[in-house]
Amino acid sequence: MNMIVCVKQVIDPEAPPASFKIDTASNSVVPPAGVPPVISPFDEQAVEAALRIKDAMGGTITAVSLGTGLLRDVVKKPLSMGADELVLLEDAAFDGGDSWSIAAALAAAIKKIGEYDIIFCGRQAADWDAGQVGSGLAELLGLPSVTLAKKVEVNDGKATVERVIPDGYEVVEVSLPALITVSNELGEPRYATIKGIMAAKRKEPIVWTPADLGIDTSQIGAAGRRTRMLRLFQPVREGTCEIIEGEDEADAGANLAKRLSEAKLL
Repeated sequence: MNMIVCVKQVIDPEAPPASFKIDTASNSVVPPAGVPPVISPFDEQAVEAALRIKDAMGGTITAVSLGTGLLRDVVKKPLSMGADELVLLEDAAFDGGDSWSIAAALAAAIKKIGEYDIIFCGRQAADWDAGQVGSGLAELLGLPSVTLAKKVEVNDGKATVERVIPDGYEVVEVSLPALITVSNELGEPRYATIKGIMAAKRKEPIVWTPADLGIDTSQIGAAGRRTRMLRLFQPVREGTCEIIEGEDEADAGANLAKRLSEAKLL
């Protein structure tokens, strides 16, 4: 069972909102000072989904990450969790892409990797939350895809997927090879072991540029964007506080209920 997992380095989504700044001239987020990047949590769960299959039936896992300024201690996390190889698409030409141009670059890399049974992606990246790259990648590779998986089992050349829906889940069977996006309902990803961390430190990633992939730079990064961002801004949140008083607690409670009713909140 050969598996590929796409992972993305992002600004830590747990960073305080006040630490984020917007560069309005370039429509970009200024990385918060002192906040190290992390692997997108949904992508960690995609790695976990692949590892569970590897635990059950063996196989290999290749993690693929795209970007510039990729910190080795961050992007090597899939290796420390148990992945076998790490491929980095690292070149200035990959920078500034949208869902389309990112998927195009990943598709070229996966074609170069060659044989695979399942491609895993997180349901969405924790920075932009678009949730489009996985489905776009499946389309470019001509693969069937299942989104929002909370459980994946493989048997007889098919994957049985429990797929999250608004009021529960549905069970879907898909022939392999296929692409599956993984949701947080899968459960917490495993911790990296000391042995895994040490092995990851010793293992060097494979680094590919657009030339290595044989891809035209006009199709990737900012040059290959199919969308144009008009405005990026931080919403202004304003609130007011009204103190409801009363002669005692019971009276204050009655007054609060009356006020909520007047505001059509009850």
